[in-house]
Amino acid sequence: MYDVRSKNPEEFINHEEILETLSYAEANKHNVELIDQIIAKAKERKGLSHREAAVLLDCDIEEKNEEIYALAEQIKKDFYGNRIVMFAPLYLSNYCVNGCTYCPYHLKNKHIARKKLTQEEVRQEVIALQDLGHKRLALEAGEDPVNNPIEYILECIDTIYSIKHKNGEIRRVNVNIAATTVENYRKLKEAGIGTYILFQETYHKKSYLELHPTGPKHDYDYHTTAMDRAMEAGIDDVGIGVLFGLDKYRYEFAGLLMHAEHLEAAYGVGPHTISVPRLCPADDIDTNDFDNGINDDIFAKLVACIRIAVPYTGMIVSTRESQKSRERVLHLGISQISGGSKTSVGGYAEPEPEEENSAQFDLSDTRSLDDIVKWLMEMGYIPSFCTACYREGRTGDRFMSLCKSGQIQNCCQPNALMTLKEYLTDYASPATKEVGEKLILKELEQIPNENVRAIVIDHLRAIEEENRRDFRF
Repeated sequence: MYDVRSKNPEEFINHEEILETLSYAEANKHNVELIDQIIAKAKERKGLSHREAAVLLDCDIEEKNEEIYALAEQIKKDFYGNRIVMFAPLYLSNYCVNGCTYCPYHLKNKHIARKKLTQEEVRQEVIALQDLGHKRLALEAGEDPVNNPIEYILECIDTIYSIKHKNGEIRRVNVNIAATTVENYRKLKEAGIGTYILFQETYHKKSYLELHPTGPKHDYDYHTTAMDRAMEAGIDDVGIGVLFGLDKYRYEFAGLLMHAEHLEAAYGVGPHTISVPRLCPADDIDTNDFDNGINDDIFAKLVACIRIAVPYTGMIVSTRESQKSRERVLHLGISQISGGSKTSVGGYAEPEPEEENSAQFDLSDTRSLDDIVKWLMEMGYIPSFCTACYREGRTGDRFMSLCKSGQIQNCCQPNALMTLKEYLTDYASPATKEVGEKLILKELEQIPNENVRAIVIDHLRAIEEENRRDFRF
């Protein structure tokens, strides 16, 4: 039986409910009256149910799809403005005991280079990331209780936060590691992590069990309830996602939204972020072995419908996607992207030799962070390196209440401009700095409160003339 508040994953991600949802959507994809009602409800900016959103996803009426895309873009602007948060992944270790059939880290892959960063190597990687201009990292590690125990992850977090190089510092460490215990989530909370991220990979239980034949990740129920344990441990910012391409995208879409609904119903706060990765080529992995791939048009529709259904959530797209693909979905709801990424263990401090490939997947967007910052600004976006909400205690329901009311923009716009100024002053190329300075002058005029604008102008001056850093509202 479907029960959104249940702690049983087969009840809050209920297979029969998903099948009924897909049948309902299929039956109503040409029902103009219903589609108009759902779009009208979506315009209230309070979200949609998984069943309502599934109807919009299935809709193939061109005129209505244009309305959906326009609404998604407007909702993104209403909640997140024209800011795009920047981050980079940092791979700590690719030792893994699982048998995931789509990931080159799987235990049986004997020709991938296995690596684990020492604390000195972590330090060198972080300095290199700081020298690029990054302030926010997402830690990645395979699941291996011997090589990557929680103590190792915690030590790496301590090392990362301790490093202050020139004007650089990592101000927020998000963590993407395997499902673990409430006790270990408490330790991560105490270590000062930002968001705990874990992708479901697929919500289709039968497919999940086949794709994860061996290792602790085989336990579907334990994996699917990871966010419940993280919430119980006090981590109130969690990030969910599926790997599109493993199973049918319509099924995954419904499951993803049901997971978001469950977190909101059971804990009063939905996911801080939703990621939308697509299956990519990688060492030992042939994507032709999977027949559920989605094209760019479907990908764009998924992003738009998620944005409409869960308007408050941050949406993330990585360097898995090409420049062209990223540019398209930025307009439809994406609010965070990675830049200048390396998906190998090490590689920021020194390029990895080709014969020692340890990457989890191949990059589609290989541009430098500076190139991506300039590209975003030329499209009218503000690349934001802000981490203020996390450090000011605006997390979980406190962040969500501000976001849902629109009040978060009073903090975010000034903070985005000040962190962009830091980047331009410390790291940007002359061409990028020229574009950025013009953008800042233009965006200052958009701050409605005159007192806030005056404070921001003074802080911008202090960043450049007095070498002061880390102003925040």
